[in-house]
Amino acid sequence: MSVDVILNLQVNPENREELLAVFEAILPDTRAYQGCQSVVVTSNEDDIHNIVLLEKWDQRSDHESYMGWRTERGEIDKLVSLLSAPPAVTYLATIPTK
Repeated sequence: MSVDVILNLQVNPENREELLAVFEAILPDTRAYQGCQSVVVTSNEDDIHNIVLLEKWDQRSDHESYMGWRTERGEIDKLVSLLSAPPAVTYLATIPTK
């Protein structure tokens, strides 16, 4: 069963455009990564500096592997340097209902 992932980011106001440019550059590789079904970048309508990625992965371990790969490449540290607070990752499992 697939897993939904929410990556909640609070970007420094002066870094918003740079963060969005980084996503534009790296998200094609993310979408091609093993297990990635989709990634959508959104912005909180009440706080444009709150960027939220809505992701769907085949399984949690695929996302964790991906995050390890991005960390090894130094890209996570680059993203974190643009933020005003640590990123928050939430893994969501679907609850079947009728």
